[in-house]
Amino acid sequence: MKQFTAIDLFAGAGGATAGLFLAGCDVRLAVECDEGAAATYSANFPGVELLSEMIETYTPRYIREKARLGDERLGIITACPPCQGFSTLGKCDVDDERNDYVLTVGVLVEALHPKALILENVLGLASDSRCSRLEARLRGLGYGLNSWNLHATALCVPQRRKRFVLIAVAGLPDDEVADPRLEYKCTDPPSHPHSAKEVFKRVGPLKLDDPLHRPKSIDDEVLQRIRAIPRDGGSRRDLPDHLQLRCHKNLKSNGAGSVYGRMAWDEPSPTITTRCTTPACGRFLHPEEDRPVTLREAAAFQTFWPSFQWKGGAMSIARQIGNAVPVRLAWLLTLHTIKLIERAEGRF
Repeated sequence: MKQFTAIDLFAGAGGATAGLFLAGCDVRLAVECDEGAAATYSANFPGVELLSEMIETYTPRYIREKARLGDERLGIITACPPCQGFSTLGKCDVDDERNDYVLTVGVLVEALHPKALILENVLGLASDSRCSRLEARLRGLGYGLNSWNLHATALCVPQRRKRFVLIAVAGLPDDEVADPRLEYKCTDPPSHPHSAKEVFKRVGPLKLDDPLHRPKSIDDEVLQRIRAIPRDGGSRRDLPDHLQLRCHKNLKSNGAGSVYGRMAWDEPSPTITTRCTTPACGRFLHPEEDRPVTLREAAAFQTFWPSFQWKGGAMSIARQIGNAVPVRLAWLLTLHTIKLIERAEGRF
C-alpha cells in the first residue's frame, strides 16, 4: 500500500498521530504548544518533528521545510483545534480567541495543499460561522467535503463520545466523500461489543507501584457516598437522603445525573473528560469497586495502548487524556480517508 505523508496540527498527546501511524502514514511533523502534551508526544513519537510553540509562530514555508516535503505533495493534514470556545462543557464563548484556530487550519491547507484534511472537534463547531467559512474556503481550493456528528461508539471506540468530523479530499465531489460509518460499523446496545468490561479486563488489576494505575485519593466522606452507590450503573440519584450533597438536592430530577455515577459493565464509558478521575465530575466510578477509574483505565477508554508513555503530573495527564482524539477513531478515519484519496487519484 502506498504510504502517505502526514502532519498533525494541535496534536495534543498524540491520539491522531497514533491513528495515522496505525494506518501506515509517514507522520513528518506535529504542532503542539501545551508543555505537558508536548512532552508526552515527544516520548512516544521521537521520530516526528515537533514544533512546540503557538501555531501562529510558524509560517507555512517553515512547516513545509521542517516536514521535509521538498517538491513532494503532502498527503494528509489532521487537526483538532482547541475546542473550549465551542464545547458545552466550557463557556461556549463565540468570542473566545481560540475559536479562530479553525480558520488557521484553512490557511495552512491552502498553503500546504494536502491531498486531504481530517478535522475532529466538539459538536458545537458545526453550528459556528467559522466552520462555514472553512468549508467555503476548502471548496474554493478544489476540495470535496462532508461532515458528520457521530458517536465514537459507531467507530468501535468503547466510549460514548460525540464528535464533529469533517473530511475534505482534493478532486472529489462532495457527494463522494462518504460517511465512514458506512464502512466501519459497530452495533450498539443492548450488548455493545466494545464495553467497559472489555477495557477493564485489558488494563488488568490495580498496581500500587504504578502512579498511573492506582486510584485518586478520596476522603472518608466521599468514600462513604461511593460505597452506597449501587454496582453496575448506579449514580448519586440512588443515594439515601443523608448522603446527598446539598447542591444536588435542589436540582431538577434530571440534573447532574451522572455525578458520582458508576460505569456499567456491558456498556461503553461516558465521555472521558479532562476531569476523568474525579467522582464529582461525572460517571467515572468503577462498575463494582469503590473507587474512580485510574489514569491508565481512562487512557484505555481513549484506546491508547498500555505501553503509551504519559508525562507530567496527574492533573496534566488527565487533561491530556480527556482532550485526546481516541486512537481507534483516528485510525479508522485515516483508513477511510486514504481510500477516498485513492479514489480521487484513480481518476487521473
